[in-house]
Amino acid sequence: MFARAFFGTSSWSEKSWDGVFYPKGMAPGDYLAHYATEFDTVEADVTYYRVPDRKMVEGWNRKTPDGFVLSAKFPRSVVHGGEEAKPDPARVLVPKHVWDDAERFLASMSLLGGKCGPLVLQFPYFNKQVFGSIDPFLERLDAFLERLPKEFRYGVEIRNKAWVAKPLLSLLQKRRAALVLVDLVYMPHPADLAEKLDLVTTDFVYGRLIGDRNAIDALTETFDKVVIDQKPRLERWAALLKTYISRVPIAYMYANNHYAGHAPTTIRELIDLMKA
Repeated sequence: MFARAFFGTSSWSEKSWDGVFYPKGMAPGDYLAHYATEFDTVEADVTYYRVPDRKMVEGWNRKTPDGFVLSAKFPRSVVHGGEEAKPDPARVLVPKHVWDDAERFLASMSLLGGKCGPLVLQFPYFNKQVFGSIDPFLERLDAFLERLPKEFRYGVEIRNKAWVAKPLLSLLQKRRAALVLVDLVYMPHPADLAEKLDLVTTDFVYGRLIGDRNAIDALTETFDKVVIDQKPRLERWAALLKTYISRVPIAYMYANNHYAGHAPTTIRELIDLMKA
């Protein structure tokens, strides 16, 4: 295994885990403390929708033990250039529009100290009305990453499959940011990308098991059990991660409920495959 590997889920607040992952009837305010007895890391989804305030982050810190790691997404206002689902091409990563929110986010996350994991710039798919090509996006991304304080780790998630190529990877390597490896319905499996490209751009690996939201939602309205067998894809993940063990000391992996139906089961299956 890696010198240190962190495996967890994307968010901890799913109500349908009550009685399955959490003790029946547990108060939602106690979820994180219980979660931290099962896994040593979590990815905060809430930060994508709002800049967390001091009280929220101090609560996360208080409810988790030493050694726990909480990763988080930059607010949508930064990566979309606003609060709308549709990105604003005039504002995405433009400091005069987004830097205040970025600074407030970083200030809040700094309250976690050593518990703060990588901070992820999760970009949406950009159509040609937002960026006609990758070049103007890379120009903005380069300037933004250069401006970020160096005491944090950063990951960059791209959802334009044609953009995952050498120009992007070279930029991330220069800025010591990780390419976030995603298993998402319309993106190539990272194992396929790794056959053609070196996906390691810094001293850690960060992966997200996202899946197909529409497929899962068509099968279930709750996330209390696995409804799609993802073992073949997880086997490919395990094989890929094992090839990176000698190259990077740290790995972070997070599973979403929409990957197979129940994120805790998914990530435990990956852990077992890594041990095999």
